[in-house]
Amino acid sequence: MNFDFTTLKNNLLSKGYHVSVFETKEEAASYLDNQIHEKTVGFGGSLTLKEMNLFNILSTHNKVYWHDKKPEHMTVMEVRKAASKAEIYISSVNGISEQGEIINIDNTGNRVAAISFGPSKVYLVLGSNKVAKDFESAMFRARNIAAPLNAKRLNRKTPCAVQADRCYDCNSPERICRNLSVLWSKPTGAEYEIILIDEKLGY
Repeated sequence: MNFDFTTLKNNLLSKGYHVSVFETKEEAASYLDNQIHEKTVGFGGSLTLKEMNLFNILSTHNKVYWHDKKPEHMTVMEVRKAASKAEIYISSVNGISEQGEIINIDNTGNRVAAISFGPSKVYLVLGSNKVAKDFESAMFRARNIAAPLNAKRLNRKTPCAVQADRCYDCNSPERICRNLSVLWSKPTGAEYEIILIDEKLGY
């Protein structure tokens, strides 16, 4: 394994999370495929999950809601609401410190809301590129790396999307940075599992 997840894993365990570590996205996808069966599953907006082909894998034996794969008979908002009410919710993160502080920046708020409350189990899946040495670095990563790259990918008319270089704290109507979530520790009321993958995945 190229990336040393030891410090992060131990800190996450001390905060009450379950933690699984995999060398490849294929191994992680296979693990989740075996863990989740005949459930309703919600996906947050995530390039990591797309790179893992997780929607297609889990959809063969689960009912999966993801606005990126919207059924014709549902609106985007209806899919987001269904995802937030699912038994299982899966998302990635925008940044995580080695101390185990988990940071997500959202637009509509559906992703950060479902991660924080609702489903009986939440899986947070992330590659080694999401890990930062401390809280300040993880926050910087979320605001100045993940958010601009996502804005550019989504073709948003924002200053950050032009070069995907940094956050400009803009007032653009198409701004995607509107909600901030920090998990200082595992929220109560649900089971949480952090899936760490020794690859660069998503932004």
